[in-house]
Amino acid sequence: QVQLVESGGGLVQPGGSLRLSCVASRGAMDRYTVGWFRQAPGKEREGVSCITSSGHRSWYQESVKGRFTISRDNAKNMVFLQMDNLEPEDTAVYLCVADCRVYGNYYEADYWGQGTQVTVSS
Repeated sequence: QVQLVESGGGLVQPGGSLRLSCVASRGAMDRYTVGWFRQAPGKEREGVSCITSSGHRSWYQESVKGRFTISRDNAKNMVFLQMDNLEPEDTAVYLCVADCRVYGNYYEADYWGQGTQVTVSS
């Protein structure tokens, strides 16, 4: 089992950037495919991006391709999400996950952090 803690959210203007971080405060992250989901007000939770344990393969939701980049540092038990060219539609609570599985456009995961708020607004 793994416990996840996110940081790095905040308020940013459209076109700006944020870097989210997630650390496994308990347990080892390196055995898992890890990643990020998000949930916007009034919308269903959706997978954003996941990355394999080796870091050699990653997946992105179509709407964030070319703008978001996922990475991980297994030595530090961390996963990151670099978000560039942010849009108001990216406003959501972003949740770190472990044991992520991707089936086409459908994402699921077994372990969840509490989330960090990202607000994109002028």
